[in-house]
This record gives sequence, structure tokens and C-alpha cells, in this order.
Amino acid sequence: MTNPPHSAESPGHAALNGAPVMQALHQTTLGGPEVLQLTELPRPAPGPGQILVAVHAAGLNPTDFKHRALRIFLPSPPLTLGWDVSGTVVETGYGVTLFRPGDEVFGMLPYPQGAGSHAEYVTGPARAFAAKPAGIDHVQAAALPLAALTAWQALVDTAGLRAGQRVLIHAAAGGVGHLAVQIAKERGAHVTGTASAPKHDFLRELGADACIDHRSEDFTDTEERYDVVLDALGGQTATRSVQVLRPGGVLVSLLPGAEDTPATAEKAQVRAVTLLVEHDQAGMRAIAELVDRGRLRAHVSDTFPLAEGARAHVLGQTGRTTGKLVLTVR
Repeated sequence: MTNPPHSAESPGHAALNGAPVMQALHQTTLGGPEVLQLTELPRPAPGPGQILVAVHAAGLNPTDFKHRALRIFLPSPPLTLGWDVSGTVVETGYGVTLFRPGDEVFGMLPYPQGAGSHAEYVTGPARAFAAKPAGIDHVQAAALPLAALTAWQALVDTAGLRAGQRVLIHAAAGGVGHLAVQIAKERGAHVTGTASAPKHDFLRELGADACIDHRSEDFTDTEERYDVVLDALGGQTATRSVQVLRPGGVLVSLLPGAEDTPATAEKAQVRAVTLLVEHDQAGMRAIAELVDRGRLRAHVSDTFPLAEGARAHVLGQTGRTTGKLVLTVR
């Protein structure tokens, strides 16, 4: 005999035919922030191995702005964006053993095809989630998953960063960067971050050992040689970053490098890779453990209600945000 799905009473809105519906930040065409509209959609139901989560807060990331405007990894609209989520389990699908209705969870939906957290409810694989750290609220938790997983998978899983090594983090005050600074320091590394001068105090508060003003300084104008470079910018920044790596060092880019990056890296005896973040329960649990120990915290620069998501996109796509932006849903 099979076990039925479990659910908690959470009806949401009711459609005319009695089926549950929800509000979502939805788009039917590609374009600027104005294409985002608060729309009533059918509430999803969890399939086998999935959970239905009542979204309390959902983070915004640069990939949201790009996918809103361009067809990259996702099919053409209609679509609802969002990969970061923190909320409460409403219902569990067949075979789920790790969570029960009422559990508070946070996680990253499978990237890229799993988008949909900018809504009142979302479904995703149970193992894309972990228990939300009790010491932070849903806004803080929603700011973490995609950016923190990216930093963790780049520095720990890919580069194998260890104590005593030296790491350069580009765009260190951004969403991924400011979390990467903290993770690198927790690993015992010496951390240099690039950011505009007004953000250097912020980086030092996070633990950065040295700061470079990307507006007035050339990060290659140094005798310093790093073991790891985390590059959130791509293009020629990736190629130029090879110059400051020691032989055997690792360049992890989050965007494609220039055409000459692979050849330049090979000549310099440097490993150069491009990372696409993956949903990862082990990584989420590691992040939660750092949060619980007070070693990792997301900086939330601003929050917007779901209905004002377009305004959040306007601010976010300027590229000047320190830390993260978060949509509040409940």
C-alpha cells in the first residue's frame, strides 16, 4: 500500500470552478520590467518527490533580470521567474520523507528550468530545500540560496579553497561576492575583493583583507599571485584574471570569458572553468550550518512586496546593488 501525499490546510484564493489559485509575478512577453504583472494563476500541486511551499519571501538575482528580457535557457513566455525561496511546506508529494507540512524551509529551485518562486506558492524537488535556520527570518533566508550556493560551489566544490590560500573575488560587494567573501574567510583564506571605493568599508566588515577600487585601480597591477579567482563579470575580466593566478591556480567564472580565455589559461598552466549553479541539498545544509554558527549572513539592501516586483527589477538591473534584493510575499 502506498502512502498518500500529506497537506496542511492552506487554500489560498479560490477560482470560480473551486480550484485553488494564487498571485504570481508573471510575464507573457520578453522585455523591460514593465512586462511583469501580478497575475492570478492556478496554484501548483506537488508531484512525486516534490513539496508545495507557501512562499514567504523570494530573492532576486541578476539572472532574473536577464531571463525577463532575453530568451537564454528558458522557453519563451508565458513564465514566472524566481529561483530563491523561503517559506512553509504546505503539502508533500508521493515519496517525500524529509519534510512535513508546517516545516519552514529555504532553497534554490532547479536552475534554470525550475523557475517560479516569484509567486504565492511554488513546487520543487524536496531535495532542493533544507530546513530554514531558526535564527534568521524568511527575508534573510530568501536572500541566500542561489548566491550562496554559487559561492560555495565555486570556492569549495570547484576550487577546493583551503586555509592559507589567497583568493581574489571580483564584484565582491554584490550578491554572490559578499557571500563568497564570508565563505572564503571561514575557509581560512586571505581575501581580496574588487568593488567601488565607497563599498570597501562594507567588505572589510565582512572580513576582506584587502580591497581594490575597480574604478581607479587595475587589479593586474600587482605582484600578488592568487590561488583562486572568482569572476562574476566574465569577458576580458576572465582573461585578465589569469595574469594574477599562480601556476596551478583556478579561475572560476560565472559568465563566459572572452574567446582567448581558454588558450591564455592553458599557456599560464591555470585551470579556467565557467560555473552554472546547481540545486544542492548538501550545499544548502552547509550554508545553513554557517548561518547557525554566525559565520554567514546575507546583506539585504532592500525589499519589495510581490506586487512591486517590477520596481525591484528596475533597481536591480542597475548593477549597483550592495548585497541582495528580496520580494516579500507573506
